[in-house]
Amino acid sequence: MTSERPVVRGATARTLPAEPRLRPADFRTMMAGFPTGVTVVTTAGRDGVPWGMTLTSLCSVSLEPPVLLVCMRLGSPTLDAVLESRRFVVNLLHSGARTTAELFASGAPDRFERVAWRTDENTSGPHLVQAAHTIADCSVTAHHLVGDHMVIMGGVTGVCGLEGDRPPLLYGLRRFATWPETDGYLSYDFIS
Repeated sequence: MTSERPVVRGATARTLPAEPRLRPADFRTMMAGFPTGVTVVTTAGRDGVPWGMTLTSLCSVSLEPPVLLVCMRLGSPTLDAVLESRRFVVNLLHSGARTTAELFASGAPDRFERVAWRTDENTSGPHLVQAAHTIADCSVTAHHLVGDHMVIMGGVTGVCGLEGDRPPLLYGLRRFATWPETDGYLSYDFIS
């Protein structure tokens, strides 16, 4: 049996150690170089108490049926409430909502007293009506423990847009940013 070596053109191939010893700080630095949108996931516990946290771990999974996933750290009271209620809301933040992102990342106990939100029997939790450009209501279809996070699959039950053409809030390189202003752009659908 012969062993074939991969052909790499235009780059220098590196041999990785058999068992790489990756420090958490190195992985965090790598992921900081991958800019992403910012969302606040919200829900309500069985007692009606609202919970929420800022996340950048969100991606689409399926178009038919519409499913997305979020990753939430273990030990989070918001995660506990999502698993208990089996419902959650994805609030996609617009470029003017940096203070909301920071507030929900802080864990401040009064965060819902400091933002505008609404909910009713038709929603999966609090809608951040002034901070989000788009909101998706979801029901938990599956969850999987991966390391120190829980990956939660959410079947999207409804979507509403709130802030029109406001660009999304972005996070990368350990700072917030917004979509660059352009005179025109090309539009592509990358959901696969």
